[in-house]
Amino acid sequence: MIHFTCDCCGRAIKQACETRYVVRLEVYAAIDDDPNPGADESDHLEEIEDLLERMDDLDEEDDQNLYRQVRYDLCHDCRERFLLNPLGRAVARTGYSEN
Repeated sequence: MIHFTCDCCGRAIKQACETRYVVRLEVYAAIDDDPNPGADESDHLEEIEDLLERMDDLDEEDDQNLYRQVRYDLCHDCRERFLLNPLGRAVARTGYSEN
């Protein structure tokens, strides 16, 4: 039997009596749109060849900077916390006067 642990809090997730939630995160470099959208006169095969040549020059570290995919198993409580604040931003506190 496979045992799962919450990747956030470290608690064991009992498959028989509770639901395990999976978060898949994909981060990749954004490719900007063509600056000349009306220019259909470009040679697409030449553009593909240039792109492939640049990709050959990339090392593994550059590859990790362009694309990364990770997967996390979460328990119910950590799933709820994740959905409330998926980017993990600090919540700004509102200051009230003391009157």
